Amino acid sequence: MSEHSPSSERPATGSRSAPTLELGGSVWLRAGHETLGGAARIALLAAIRDTGSITSAAKAVGISYKSAWDAVDAMNNLAGEPLVMRAVGGKGGGGTALTPRGHRLIETFHAVEREHRKFIERASAAIEDFAGDWALIGRIGMKTSARNQLYGTVSAVTRGSVNDEISLALPGGQSVVSVVTHESTETLGLAVGAPAFALVKASWVMLVADEADAGQPLRLSARNQLSGLMTQVTRGAVNTEVSLALDGAAGSPPDVNSTVITAVVTNESADTLALAEGKRATAVFKASSVILGTAD
Repeated sequence: MSEHSPSSERPATGSRSAPTLELGGSVWLRAGHETLGGAARIALLAAIRDTGSITSAAKAVGISYKSAWDAVDAMNNLAGEPLVMRAVGGKGGGGTALTPRGHRLIETFHAVEREHRKFIERASAAIEDFAGDWALIGRIGMKTSARNQLYGTVSAVTRGSVNDEISLALPGGQSVVSVVTHESTETLGLAVGAPAFALVKASWVMLVADEADAGQPLRLSARNQLSGLMTQVTRGAVNTEVSLALDGAAGSPPDVNSTVITAVVTNESADTLALAEGKRATAVFKASSVILGTAD
């Protein structure tokens, strides 16, 4: 799997230079259906190989000691066998070494990465807007049980004493707020301007039918309050599924390009709120209910 982004500029013909987009890319490896690691995790393995210390390796790749061990534990679990072995009492807080499988994984990754670079160069030259299309293919190919998969860009990172608050700007102009640990912020590379996606289960989304004072923030403890228009209301035996097309920037009404969020409520709640297509509502969910992810 891979993702791509504009990475450099080259001068155009003529007396003036104009930026031309070129493809960049990254590779990550899978164990079954689970992502084993990408460039960041392979870099951590290589640093462990080179330093023989998890403390030194963590410093070398710019993450905390805990984040490094969390990543190692995840890789060991997903691989089904140890990639990294720990020896208590070694230099730098305990010696750490790669197993033969860990060494081979680094070599395999670099070999695949070289071939991937050749593929990117050929595809970039042959296919118009390959970067945008390939990045989209990667996003829509993601499998998860969460019904709501919202793609956006990190617009703010607020550090707290224990957790961080991450704001993700959605394409239409509204934002989603998530609370994650410091380690998650580091591991996912969450920084302003970075692309990311938010996962929210439909059962975690509450709906509030808009009243006459629509547009005014609701007095609720839930940080996420996304307003829009109900475009589909599907009633089942017990629950009702509601699709809400979100408003655009500055409260502009939704259009065909609007982000859609889905909620599942009981039939009794749907009747009480008189939920119906064409009516306005607000989707409400806690920041702690939002799971953030990145492609690598």
